[in-house]
Amino acid sequence: MKTRSFIACLLLASGAATAQSTGDYLNSIRGNAAALTAFFSAMPKGGDLHHHYTGSVYTETYINRVVTNNYFINKTTNVVRKDSAKGFVRISMLGDSLGYYKQQLVQKWSVKDYNGVSYPSDKQFFETFGGFGVTSGDSLKQGLLELKNRAIKENVSYIETMFTSIPCNIDLGGISKYTALLRTAQAKRDEATAQRLLRELYSWLQTKNIAACARTYNEQVAKLHADAGIDDDRFTMRYQNYVTRVVPPLNIFKSLAVAFESANTSPLLVGVNIVAPENDETSMADYWLHMQMYNFLHKQYPKVEYAMHAGELALGMVQPEELTWHISDAVHVAGAKRIGHGVDIPYEQNSYDLLRYMAKNKIAVEINLVSNEFILKVKNDRHPVSLYERFHVPIVISTDDAGVLRTNLIEQYVLLAKRYPEISYQDIKRYVFNSIRYSFIEEQKVKDKLTADVEKRFSEFEANIEHLSSQR
Repeated sequence: MKTRSFIACLLLASGAATAQSTGDYLNSIRGNAAALTAFFSAMPKGGDLHHHYTGSVYTETYINRVVTNNYFINKTTNVVRKDSAKGFVRISMLGDSLGYYKQQLVQKWSVKDYNGVSYPSDKQFFETFGGFGVTSGDSLKQGLLELKNRAIKENVSYIETMFTSIPCNIDLGGISKYTALLRTAQAKRDEATAQRLLRELYSWLQTKNIAACARTYNEQVAKLHADAGIDDDRFTMRYQNYVTRVVPPLNIFKSLAVAFESANTSPLLVGVNIVAPENDETSMADYWLHMQMYNFLHKQYPKVEYAMHAGELALGMVQPEELTWHISDAVHVAGAKRIGHGVDIPYEQNSYDLLRYMAKNKIAVEINLVSNEFILKVKNDRHPVSLYERFHVPIVISTDDAGVLRTNLIEQYVLLAKRYPEISYQDIKRYVFNSIRYSFIEEQKVKDKLTADVEKRFSEFEANIEHLSSQR
């Protein structure tokens, strides 16, 4: 017994020394982006938790589908359609100019070659989704396999992707009066009335059998997941349902109810999210109401986990007072388990108390450095990642929309190490393990397996870096 304890202590000390050697090596290359890229390419990165399926498939994949399916394109606007319309020609009619128009689509459907001048960066980003949406659903299996294979090559072992919205055709005309009633409650910040109205709406939706929509969708995702062979010893994927925050209140509540129902009944659909520009006029006007909806549905589905885009705002995008409460309401009212972006945390009212609350209650923040720099123009010490770390808020590093942004998870870590020397190797390693710990994976054995795999990969990685350091 004593011998085994002595050996365990030796192994522990050896592991600590190896990690220290890896940390020393990282510090020696922090000013060299190429060396950092090699380092983080080799480092296991665990999971990518803030990940949009449609924005993560690279644009070339969508363009190839457009060509293969011989869709129609407007040669002036570069808009693509599946069906014919005035001013549109078949892709096959482009002849030798096909390469030119493919390049035009790459620039239209991603941030490639963006000059930072001719168009607002946030509009450039969000408008891409309306473009390649024409073909994003053509081959979901191909898209998922692309993401899986790329992740494996980049030493990423888990993706939790916001996949597709759930179709559920329900005529809301008979309850249209509730729109005005909900907006009145919002204007008065009347939580009791809002919750009563949502209860009535939920009861009505139950009579429309939203469970059938959720069940059909879950069966389709399960079949797709199995047919594509997504999960194996090297990689695991799970899916979040999402709703769009720029639609009228009744539409978003219906979609949220279906999304919660779906996540409540499938181990593959592990959470719910809300997407679209937070500074959109409807998003801003109905933000309080959206938080009330989450609050209500959490009571109906207490086991369902959910993350939330909140605080994806910067000074100048909205009126200053609007920067002071979105993250707080997402945490305290909606009850979000993770916050996506959280960039405006320094402007939040009682921000120190909010940070302490997030730390105490293990509410993680999903940090997306490339996305925040491109969309919000927030980087370096304007970004609050060090503030979150100072208050011990759990941090995970994510890509957001790697295909649109022409990035990957490796680059996020390169920027993190280069820009924030106060964040140590041990901190970065903790973020990697956080990406498994704070995932919404329901099966504990799957989570344990991923954690053990990351531990094994780190042991091998640190041994290799120690060997590299000894050769210098």
